[in-house]
Amino acid sequence: MRNFSEADGKKKQARIQIEENPGNLSRELLLHLEDMVKASIKDGYLSCPTAWRIAKEANVPKIAVGKITDRLGIRITDCQIGCFKVEKTMHDNLAHKKTDNTIIAVLETLEKNHELTCAKVFELAMKRKLTPMAIADVANLRNWKIRQCQLGCF
Repeated sequence: MRNFSEADGKKKQARIQIEENPGNLSRELLLHLEDMVKASIKDGYLSCPTAWRIAKEANVPKIAVGKITDRLGIRITDCQIGCFKVEKTMHDNLAHKKTDNTIIAVLETLEKNHELTCAKVFELAMKRKLTPMAIADVANLRNWKIRQCQLGCF
């Protein structure tokens, strides 16, 4: 297990600017959110899907859950689009898999416009009835960088 240290926090702040209280949540809600995060930690980490569930249950922006995890020194794991897996690999045999040219075209346009974000990957996946990971794999195969994690991780 690797904790999210103060040095990690400083490096992240240099790359990503997240307001101190995204969503302008009340103190009570922030404390409740903190309790929800603490109760959901598994093996010292909080998974991305669990963080999304917490945000939905608490009716708060996902970025607020990400900010709480930073504040608590907890790392988020199991990114739903594979952006921070330890092995950093795509699905097997991806290069041989036929991809819908429409998906490639949409992702290419997003990449060219610097709009290839986590939210756009999820949006496209929902529209095409695919998993976000399947969409991310198409981008990763082409070395297109996905930006702006909805939890504020990247």
